[in-house]
Amino acid sequence: MQRVLIIATDGFEQSELMEPKRLLEAAGAEVTVASLRPGEIRGWDKENWGESVAVDLLIGNVSAEDYDALLLPGGQINPDILRTQRAVIELIREFDSAAKPIAAICHAPWLLAEADLIEGRTVTSWPSIRTDLANAGAAVVDEPVVVDGNLITSRKPDDIPAFTEALMAALNMEAVEA
Repeated sequence: MQRVLIIATDGFEQSELMEPKRLLEAAGAEVTVASLRPGEIRGWDKENWGESVAVDLLIGNVSAEDYDALLLPGGQINPDILRTQRAVIELIREFDSAAKPIAAICHAPWLLAEADLIEGRTVTSWPSIRTDLANAGAAVVDEPVVVDGNLITSRKPDDIPAFTEALMAALNMEAVEA
């Protein structure tokens, strides 16, 4: 069974956490949500606060060696908060050092830039952060999903199927209809 860690906090784009999580679990993965505080974190759903998700573990209690891949949902609020947290950035670097898949969608590639992982790599993202990614040394393209080594990036909620399929392919998992 593949184990996938999702790092998120309040303000995650609801569809970008909930739908990949659902698809991964339907395909047999064990998915864990880690955050900055215990309890629940609340999503952002288009123009307002959305549903809450239970936090399984605190960031400080997580090790990359316990997981096969990392998933970083976007939304504007979520990655902007997370990129200021040293423990989050160190954990992302742990996944990269172990060459494990790191899947980041929408604004979440900000976290990859903060972790100094994108220089010389090809990525995609939500349009408003593409300049930030280019300034961090990435080649930025406008495609539904980009795989460059262990990094998997996508632009927006419409890309979730391709994004999740790319992560499943990196984990040698087969998608199932859920």
